[in-house]
Amino acid sequence: MSDVLHPGLPVVVVDDEEAILLSIDTSLRMAGINNIITCKDSRKVMDLLKNDPVEMMLLDLTMPYLHGEELLDMVRSEFPEIPVIIITGTVEVETAVRCMKSGAFDYVVKPLEEGRLIKAVSQAMAFKGLRRENLALKQHILSDTLEHPDAFAAIITNNQKMLSLFKYIETIAATPQPILITGETGVGKELIANAIHKVSGLTGPFTAVNVAGLDDHTFSDTLFGHVKGAFTGADRDRNGLVEQAAGGTLFLDEIGDLSHTSQVKLLRLLQEGEYLPLGRDTPKYSNARVLTATNQDLWVSQKEGRIRKDLFYRLGTYHIHIPPLRDRMDDIPLLVEQFLEEASVTLNKKRPTPPKELFSLLCTYSLPGNVRELRSLVFDAVSRHTSKMLSLDVFKSYIKKERQGQPSPETEKEDKTPISFSGKLPTIKQTTELLIKEALKRSRGNQTIAAQILGISQPALSKRLKR
Repeated sequence: MSDVLHPGLPVVVVDDEEAILLSIDTSLRMAGINNIITCKDSRKVMDLLKNDPVEMMLLDLTMPYLHGEELLDMVRSEFPEIPVIIITGTVEVETAVRCMKSGAFDYVVKPLEEGRLIKAVSQAMAFKGLRRENLALKQHILSDTLEHPDAFAAIITNNQKMLSLFKYIETIAATPQPILITGETGVGKELIANAIHKVSGLTGPFTAVNVAGLDDHTFSDTLFGHVKGAFTGADRDRNGLVEQAAGGTLFLDEIGDLSHTSQVKLLRLLQEGEYLPLGRDTPKYSNARVLTATNQDLWVSQKEGRIRKDLFYRLGTYHIHIPPLRDRMDDIPLLVEQFLEEASVTLNKKRPTPPKELFSLLCTYSLPGNVRELRSLVFDAVSRHTSKMLSLDVFKSYIKKERQGQPSPETEKEDKTPISFSGKLPTIKQTTELLIKEALKRSRGNQTIAAQILGISQPALSKRLKR
């Protein structure tokens, strides 16, 4: 396991009984919570809080010197941001309830039940994290600059939507809560996940796995591992990716394709931090932060019963949607220049010069495969390149074939009739003028490309324009 401290600020445990302190310390460490300060003397607590910030506190009610209820009032008065969980005996439950009304976050009853203790502590940490993130979000929105531009260096963009997304990522990156990343195929969901990991400050590894098509056994073995003898061929213990990602980030791509059985196991990991390696009877605990991604609409999936509702709501604590490339066409010149450079190096060719018409042509195509499709198209064009100026023929041929083969993402869900009418019908002359005007707008005034969109020759378009 990693030596990374979790959480970042310490959990303070206050109890005058050494055995209770040891029991709580052991239980928390087994659950992956290893940043702990124990205190036997209630008189020292306030000085401890003044010297160093803490994540939360576990506070016994019955102690010498200062009673827990009295100490709670002092903590709530001077450090209201610290969640306090009361530790109480069964005969003091009424007092514990009174403490809850005074501002305690929760209470646990002696003898301490490990599962109840871990759940209360995890919820208190999540609550503190949400408060911290909300404050950071308000502060960061007021800022115009990125604090970690290097984390986003792999994402080629100058689009305002994307830059706003980067700012949001900087705000939520440190959260232990799950983050759901959505977007069409090829928009760069794993690049965004990697950027979140870099900004988060987590020192553990970034571990990615595509879970599409994994049956439940393979999913469990891949993520959770197994013990020796768990199944035929399991001749030794094997750590899963969850354990390998300790102290870091576990990225699960194509999460919308998980089976229901696997969804239950993932939900347990997200809610309790627990998982069961195959063949093991007692759970292990993870402190890896989980990011998930999908190109599906999970709202529709949960409505249709393909995704459990409890998992759907848990996954979407924070949601990042990456816009498709057709909604940020201003990035196309930057991306083309980058891919031309990469292709020339990879293919050991001199870097070609792109014709200015190329960007106008690409802006008339919806690029359903997004950045990944554009990269493949540029690489193909460079591989066929023979002269100084990059030829448009590869692009024109590809776009024509794709348009004939399938509808664009913008129109495939719309009515099959490409033109709709309301009120008085326009004349043939008016309709033709409107079509030509729109084609020229989309082609940025390039008549050759406009003619291609309209399905006529460039001389035919020129003749109509002269009329």
